[in-house]
Amino acid sequence: MPDRPSTEVVAEVLEKAPARKFPETVELAVNLKDLDLSVPKNRIEEEVPLPHGRGRPVKVAVIGSPELLQKVRGVADVAITGQELDEFAKGARKAVDGIDFFLAEAPLMPTIGRRLGVVLGPRGKMPRPVAPGSDPTNLIRALQRSVRIRSKGNRTFHAPVGTRAMPADEIARNVDAVLARITGKLERGRSNIESVYVKTTMGPAVRLW
Repeated sequence: MPDRPSTEVVAEVLEKAPARKFPETVELAVNLKDLDLSVPKNRIEEEVPLPHGRGRPVKVAVIGSPELLQKVRGVADVAITGQELDEFAKGARKAVDGIDFFLAEAPLMPTIGRRLGVVLGPRGKMPRPVAPGSDPTNLIRALQRSVRIRSKGNRTFHAPVGTRAMPADEIARNVDAVLARITGKLERGRSNIESVYVKTTMGPAVRLW
C-alpha cells in the first residue's frame, strides 16, 4: 500500500469516527515485524515530546529535597519530599495511575526503588533521576507535552498522539514525530514495521503505512 500523507489520514479518521460524549484520544497502532522481542534492545521504550502536545493535561510528579521542590513550585503537578515517601507509598497504586511521569533527585532513587518499585516498575513509571541542586523546570515542561511509548514484548502497540478536539494538521505532526522516533530506534528502521494505523479510542482504524 502506498504511503498517504499523515494529515490526509488523520482527517479521514476524524471524519469517520462517530461523535462521543467524552473526549476521545487519537492514537497510533504500530505493528512490528522481523524482530526478536525477547531481546530487550529490540523493544521500544521512549518518551517522545509532541510538537503540539497531548491535547490534555499531562501530570508530572517530582520527588526531592525541599530545596529542589521549591524550584519547581507552580510547574510540577505533584511534589513529594523524601520524608513523605512512606505516606505516598500507602496509597501509591491509586495515586500513580493519575500521574504520567516521575522525576526524582538522584540520591533518592534507591529508596524509591525499595518503596515504590513494585508499583512504578510494571507501569513503566520509574522516575528519571535529576542531579541534586539542578533545576528540572525545563524537563518538566517538556514531559508535559510528551508521550511514553512502550512496546514491551508485543509486536503490536499503541501510542496516543492527541485528542479528537485538536486540528488534524497538529495531530498529523505529532504522528510524524512519534514515527520518526520509533523508526530511529528499530534495528532496520522502517523495514521493521509491518503497518501503522491511526484511530480514535472507539472509532475505525485507517491505515497510514
